[in-house]
Amino acid sequence: MTLPMSDPTAWATAMNNLGMAPLGIAGQPILPDFDPALGMMTGIPPITPMMPGLGIVPPPIPPDMPVAKEIIHCKSCTLFPPNPNLPPPATRERPPGCKTVFVGGLPENGTEQIIVEVFEQCGEIIAIRKSKKNFCHIRFAEEYMVDKALYLSGYRIRLGSSTDKKDTGRLHVDFAQARDDLYEWECKQRMLAREERHRRRMEEERLRPPSPPPVVHYSDHECSIVAEKLKDDSKFSEAVQTLLTWIERGEVNRRSANNFYSMIQSANSHVRRLVNEKATHEKDMEEAKEKFKQALSGILIQFEQIVAVYHSASKQKAWDHFTKAQRKNISVWCKQAEEIRNIHNDELMGIRREEEMEMSDDEIEEAAETKETEESALVSQTEALKEENDSLRWQLDAYRNEVELLKQEQGKAHREDDPNKEQQLKLLQQALQGMQQHLLKVQDEYKRKEAELEKIKDDKLQVEKMLETLKEQESCASRLCASSQESDYPLEKTMTSSPIKSEREALLVGIISTFLHVHPFGASIEYICSYLHRLDNKVSLAVLPLSPFLPIICTSDVECLMGRLQHTFRQEMTGVGASLEKRWKFCGFEGLKLT
Repeated sequence: MTLPMSDPTAWATAMNNLGMAPLGIAGQPILPDFDPALGMMTGIPPITPMMPGLGIVPPPIPPDMPVAKEIIHCKSCTLFPPNPNLPPPATRERPPGCKTVFVGGLPENGTEQIIVEVFEQCGEIIAIRKSKKNFCHIRFAEEYMVDKALYLSGYRIRLGSSTDKKDTGRLHVDFAQARDDLYEWECKQRMLAREERHRRRMEEERLRPPSPPPVVHYSDHECSIVAEKLKDDSKFSEAVQTLLTWIERGEVNRRSANNFYSMIQSANSHVRRLVNEKATHEKDMEEAKEKFKQALSGILIQFEQIVAVYHSASKQKAWDHFTKAQRKNISVWCKQAEEIRNIHNDELMGIRREEEMEMSDDEIEEAAETKETEESALVSQTEALKEENDSLRWQLDAYRNEVELLKQEQGKAHREDDPNKEQQLKLLQQALQGMQQHLLKVQDEYKRKEAELEKIKDDKLQVEKMLETLKEQESCASRLCASSQESDYPLEKTMTSSPIKSEREALLVGIISTFLHVHPFGASIEYICSYLHRLDNKVSLAVLPLSPFLPIICTSDVECLMGRLQHTFRQEMTGVGASLEKRWKFCGFEGLKLT
């Protein structure tokens, strides 16, 4: 396939008739007075991938940009490009591994030699199957050659210079589905899969840990060697693995039982050594922890000194002598030092808290096992129903809010003059009807849950009455015992006045004592009152008929009550400087010793 340029005028005339800018091989314009309005869009250079010396696939072109193709001259025929403004010719879906193309629209007088002459520039042709109905199938050696052949789709072919209808035609090139192509593609895929499996297997074998060395078979000689290794601390692990393998293999019999017993006895002698090693390591760890705590305490002391320096420098006596920039730097440094000090202080307190919690874990676990099964089941069922009730109430509130929003939007729609107002009103009415139906369903469900909750309340009241009767019986029995003892040992009638004035204060003292007992470092009065308020809310939400927490808990009342009980609660000052804080601690056990 060649492009003869001996007559540049004829070349330029043909290009001008097709509406393309006539350019030479080097890219220079042949006709300076070319009219670009003849059919070619300005600014689009011609693409000639079939020119001699260009054996590559053309680069991808945007679909909305028309492609300008050129005339292709062959020895026996000429190919004229289609109109660039027309859409590209349609093609079928590309089969996997396609190397065969269908070529239709051949001239009636076209021969196999002409077909080879036109398509041999696309690549090596393996086979051509030509039909008598002006079409053929061409099979190439590689898949990328099919893309080159598709580029010729839409070209008008003319044999020689004849204008006879039998010597002209319009080529249509499309993908063809051939069994040979599919078979080769499947073979290639299977080969790639085999290579991938082989690569994975090699990678797994490379990453697989090495196999352990083989264990020798049992004999009297090997038994004596293993017995000697069991006595050596450095070779103990290897020898004990051999002993384990022999026992699992079933080497133990009547003749070798004494030998195995001696080896097991040797293995048992290492238990004390391992326990001692563990103890030494734990001791080293405790010493390291203690050193770390001491070092952290020293660091905190130094931080406190640095912060004290910053605070003293911030006083007016020295602050007025610093410049504005110096004051800013001092304040920034003070903030940074305080933050770092607080972080380290929290870390140290956390270490101490963990140690104390580890010491008191056993006592807490023993005290947490006292609960009756029936009462716990009722409480759990009550809590489950309460959660369902709350969720239904929240859903009802959410639906009400949505209805209000819809009403507001409907009011806004009335104010605005939209063309689709009636349609929007219908949609809103439908939505409101659906929401109302859903609200009715939710209300029914809410009533049903309330009925179940009332039933559980009644059951709990009955259980509480039974418990009260049992308590009364126990109190009567205790009174009888006390009356029998009074006859022999008269009690002292001189009773001191009690600082607790009501049952509510006694209950508060018990709760505060329990709370401060699990806080050995003490707690502030605000923290104690917040815990009482939170406990009060939980009790008021429960299904109890009356609650001793119904009166409002006041901070001053709680502090006054704790102040009256000096042998039970003690107030201490903790912290330094700005972090000074009052904390209450539980000292009831010390009060017992004093009394």
